[in-house]
Amino acid sequence: MPELKNTDKVRNIKFFKNKCSDLATQLVAWNSETGSIDEAEFADKLISLIKTIPYFSQNPQNVIKTPSHGNPLTYNVLALVRGTGRDTLILAGHFDTVSIENYHELKSLACESEKLAYALIETLSTKQRSEQEECAYQDLLTGNFLPGRGMLDMKSGLAAGMKCIEDFLANPDRVGNILFVATPDEERESRGMRSLRASLSHFVKENDLDIVGAVNIDVTSDQGDGKDGRAIYAGTIGKLLPFAFVIGCSSHASYPYEGVSALAMGAKILSYFEANAALADKDKEDVSPSPICLEARDLRESYEVTTPERFWLAFNWLYHSITAETLFDRFRKAVESCVTEAIQDFKEQAEKFSAMVNKKSGALPPKPVIMDYATLVRHAKDITGDSFDILYKNKQAELDHIDNPLTVSRLLTDWLVNLAKVSGPMVVIGFAGLHYPSSHLDPSIRKDKNFFDAINRASEPYQNILDQVLVWKPYFQGISDMSFLGQKANKNALIASNTPITRLQDIPPEQSLSFPVVNIGPWGREFHQKLERVYAPYAFNQLPELLLRISKEILK
Repeated sequence: MPELKNTDKVRNIKFFKNKCSDLATQLVAWNSETGSIDEAEFADKLISLIKTIPYFSQNPQNVIKTPSHGNPLTYNVLALVRGTGRDTLILAGHFDTVSIENYHELKSLACESEKLAYALIETLSTKQRSEQEECAYQDLLTGNFLPGRGMLDMKSGLAAGMKCIEDFLANPDRVGNILFVATPDEERESRGMRSLRASLSHFVKENDLDIVGAVNIDVTSDQGDGKDGRAIYAGTIGKLLPFAFVIGCSSHASYPYEGVSALAMGAKILSYFEANAALADKDKEDVSPSPICLEARDLRESYEVTTPERFWLAFNWLYHSITAETLFDRFRKAVESCVTEAIQDFKEQAEKFSAMVNKKSGALPPKPVIMDYATLVRHAKDITGDSFDILYKNKQAELDHIDNPLTVSRLLTDWLVNLAKVSGPMVVIGFAGLHYPSSHLDPSIRKDKNFFDAINRASEPYQNILDQVLVWKPYFQGISDMSFLGQKANKNALIASNTPITRLQDIPPEQSLSFPVVNIGPWGREFHQKLERVYAPYAFNQLPELLLRISKEILK
């Protein structure tokens, strides 16, 4: 532990401790960064911990792991607590975390919660603190906020779920069943939860279960006193990553009107979409964030005195009330309007310049073509014939070492444009990442309404206690595994055919199950950051108690 040079106030901090926080501290101590060997080894460690619960040591067949993805192979963990009957509640969470690199000099303590707390206090006490750092400093001094990589996102949620099943086991006359599920890779592509769908249906059938609902125990950020963090989310936001691959007609910089710049067209698209509040998905329940540009770049690698021929843009666009098809149609129409306007502006400038020099300054560009990725693929197939599929597979394999889906999508599109021999002015549109579907409880569906009512009954005892009041919120605003838990099999051909990266063309198996899902998790501040910390009294007292109440209400 670092030597402290602080006051008695610091030395006398009593950090929040109970059995649930001890579980969380143990889980955090096992580093499990996404894509690491530690992530692959975590499932066995978690199963060993689960088997310290006497029920599972006596019923080892009730805790299993199923293969997920990667090399070394990662695994999902399923632990079933049986009572009477078939009705089953799922408690779900992920065990992977983002990197510890942003802890910098404290990286060696990133997974040791209490030691990290003292080190952070020491570090913060000796510097001029920003408003954000002052908040963290005061939080840590209370002893009620516990730091650590993954402590908030989301091993405290896993600990709350494990404490819930322990408490559920305490009743020998328990009714119904609880299935605890822990998955890898939520942080990148939700490959854990997506791989679970087929094995979950098999597990449910094999054990004669009926899933009546699921609670995703993912985290909420709250910069205040917790009233927004103590939330029950009736659904989750959806996410798409639409891209625009702009192809212009290059020209020498001294004769700009002999072509049309891809950058000029791209700039018009960027200025229209960037944080445009009018494009935010909204209904009576909620408003999703506006679209925002994640990447914009000229594709030239070297200096030339020519106008850019190709320009790439990728946008983050969240939604909740519309369909993915509607969003893509809006994107297409807006892109077409933007590039048409850009070319019209260019024509007007060309005419003005021609008048100034008293001669024609260049050929007027043709009307721009908007082509979706699926159509581009068909053009390439027409040229390459039967060899296309193997060519495409080999090209993806060549790019497998690149972790960024935006980069891979851009490189695949650029390659395909060359293969299809298309020219500008044109914009190719598609999706540069995994589609995260939105979801929401539907009161017209019996299972959904039963789950909603059970949660209301379970949360009622807290509603008259000032610092424990729970609130319903329509949509979980963070991207999470909730998009793939309990969703009906929906083979969206439009999205799949317009997503360049094959592994991100999410196609649920036919046997995937459908059941209502909500998110109820710990709250804290600054997850993924150096000052990530969870509010312990809620995460380790009220939350596991609430989960137990919900399980009793829905299973009775």
